[in-house]
Amino acid sequence: MGKLKGLTQVGVYLIRGATLLLASSVVCFILVSMSPFDPIREYIQANPGVSEENVARMEEYWGLNDPPVRRYFKWGGALLSGDFGVSSIFRRPVLEIIGTRFQATLALMLTAWAFSGIFGFGVGCLMGIAEGKPVDRVFKRLCLIMCSIPTFWIGVVFLAVFSVRLGWFPFGLSVPIGVAPEDVTIWQRLHHLILPALTLSFLSFANVALHTREKLADVMHSDYVLFARARGERNLSILRRHGLRNILIPAVTMKFASFAELFGGSVIAENVFSYPGLGAAASAAGLQGDIPLLLGITLFSTLFVFAGNAIANVLCILIDPRTSTSFSK
Repeated sequence: MGKLKGLTQVGVYLIRGATLLLASSVVCFILVSMSPFDPIREYIQANPGVSEENVARMEEYWGLNDPPVRRYFKWGGALLSGDFGVSSIFRRPVLEIIGTRFQATLALMLTAWAFSGIFGFGVGCLMGIAEGKPVDRVFKRLCLIMCSIPTFWIGVVFLAVFSVRLGWFPFGLSVPIGVAPEDVTIWQRLHHLILPALTLSFLSFANVALHTREKLADVMHSDYVLFARARGERNLSILRRHGLRNILIPAVTMKFASFAELFGGSVIAENVFSYPGLGAAASAAGLQGDIPLLLGITLFSTLFVFAGNAIANVLCILIDPRTSTSFSK
């Protein structure tokens, strides 16, 4: 019975994922079709000597003369066969670019995700235990200030302070200039990764800390915690025995749901630090009209965010099996 229930939940997740990708592809295709950007005209402006015959051939090759529905099914059929097209900026297959760039973005996002999750959760627990005390008031104000500061501004400040004035970190990129990829050490990669990761984790850190504080404060005012205090238990014992289990599920759900926020923030952080990741590629594709690359990154980011939410649901079920009924609905 348990295996059957598990298989049913997996099937539900697969159906939800397929439906989400289908809906995202339809919306993205409609938005691109309604966009005033014309890749053929942009190509003509960049190459004034193109004849009208070549223009007609390109329009026929790209299917621009076909009805929108036919173009969508043609594009969707190519996607199902693994053909995401060729990037007009990088002159390489879209899947190859996504695979290469995502490695750098994944390292950046995981570092920022772990930093904001661990330290944000710890600071949130500290504020929740010391609710109303000077420590709580100071950290709460700092977190509120951090929530109101734009990510790009933080990145510029970090560059000005730690790279220009102090010289502790490089100005950008993911590896040192002039060094072959196979000769780059782990320390050099981490050295280039620290500032972008801190910038990306800045907002998420404050959100996790404030969210954890509120949940733990509610727990600390509950009847069973008051009874535990009456028995002589101290704050750390209450946190370990009663608090963590009650605040862990909301924290895990929030952290994995923040994948979309991290992916969106990586676009800004990677552009500020010239970090060659997927966010920078998405920004370049949008500004320069690389439609195949932009659509490919959009669908990939949709799948990535859905995977994060699915992992959050699975972890919540492992932490508290009683939540399985709510996620299966």
